[in-house]
Amino acid sequence: MDNTISRRKFVKSVGAGVGMLLMGGCNNSAKWFGANDKPNFIIIMADDLGYGDLGCYGNTKIRTPNIDAMAAGGMRLTDYHSNGAVCSPTRAALLTGRYQQRCGINGVVTAKNHRETGMPLSEVTFAEVLKQKDYATGLFGKWHVGYPAEFNPIKQGFDEFAGFVSGNVDYQSHVDQEGYADWWKGEKLADENGYTTDLITKYGERFIEKHRAEAFCLYLAHEAPHYPYQGPDDSPEREVGNAHAFKKRTDKKTAYKEMIEAMDAGIGKIVEKVKQMGIEKNTLIFFCSDNGPAGPGSSGGLRGKKGSLWEGGHRVPAIAYWPGRITAGSDSYETIMGMDLLPTMAAMAGAKIPKQAQPDGTDVSDVMLNNAKLEQRTLFWQHRDQKAVRHGKWKLVVQKNKTRLFDLASDLAEKNDLATTEKAVTAKMVKLLSQWHKEVWDGVEKRS
Repeated sequence: MDNTISRRKFVKSVGAGVGMLLMGGCNNSAKWFGANDKPNFIIIMADDLGYGDLGCYGNTKIRTPNIDAMAAGGMRLTDYHSNGAVCSPTRAALLTGRYQQRCGINGVVTAKNHRETGMPLSEVTFAEVLKQKDYATGLFGKWHVGYPAEFNPIKQGFDEFAGFVSGNVDYQSHVDQEGYADWWKGEKLADENGYTTDLITKYGERFIEKHRAEAFCLYLAHEAPHYPYQGPDDSPEREVGNAHAFKKRTDKKTAYKEMIEAMDAGIGKIVEKVKQMGIEKNTLIFFCSDNGPAGPGSSGGLRGKKGSLWEGGHRVPAIAYWPGRITAGSDSYETIMGMDLLPTMAAMAGAKIPKQAQPDGTDVSDVMLNNAKLEQRTLFWQHRDQKAVRHGKWKLVVQKNKTRLFDLASDLAEKNDLATTEKAVTAKMVKLLSQWHKEVWDGVEKRS
């Protein structure tokens, strides 16, 4: 697939389980800013949104005009991946630019079993890196890397926080899946009325207006379309002390559609607020999902969903939007990970990353701004007893003691196992995975 392929053809090829990836090239650190220029960053993350859940990725049943407009006005990343196949690991990697295993966040930080744990404060987040350059920082929405106040976002570089710290809350009552109230303002529980998606948007708009005259980094971590499946007009399903107080909605697919469309409407308001404040040409808006879809969602022809290390579990939609800087209507086929965002923002802001926090991710700013190619690198995933490694077009998946090899350039749907016919490649990939496991995992598993 070359860079001139139409979006329609690309969507059709993914739906058929076939695609091609561009590999190789260079990774030049682009320098576009003067010494005093610092762009604003708005990171918007959906929760459990699948590769096939947006109009700009081929969906015809869910209306997402605002996200689609960002894709039309910016760059669609067709080979973007979450670091994890579930929520917490992906967020830890996004925040730190490092493999989540280094942070001790190997799996979901659950409301039932991990209420006293969190990501170590010694980990350096992108908010802390940007604070060096006097950025105002805010997080509104889902945290999910630590429950106690000692692990609150306020302790990790965010000036402002309003949202929830669990994996999900009732969209109306803001009660978590164990029956605990979970809506915070800073370090204190402080509930307020409103549909979670709308509250996240409201806080985002206020933050942009408040900090329009200074450099800022805004992280909007949406709950949608994660369960419980509730549209904006639905009643609560949970109350404090009872996580199953009221009847759940049965038409999940319709609710799922309503939830994504409500999120899309909110994202439209965020983009409009940036325009109203006159800062559109100095603001990078980056949209992505934290992992593949759950039951009602679509992987867009990819194999697997949330919780799996097939492509559908971690290849997710992503859009980079920056009028005047990023070419409108462009596509990138480079392999990019969530952990690449921290070094990318640091490079754009001219911020130094502390030596003890050196990221595993890489600066992909040249990809976004110049549609450049990246040097080949080896990337890894792990979820429970599943492991995967990617190098160029090759992907190795180890699952239930079975090792499979796929050529993603001709088999994006991961249907044809080549492990027995490409023995040399398989052996190389197994060795790479073993080396990574030894480097990153030894001594970490016990902390999960």
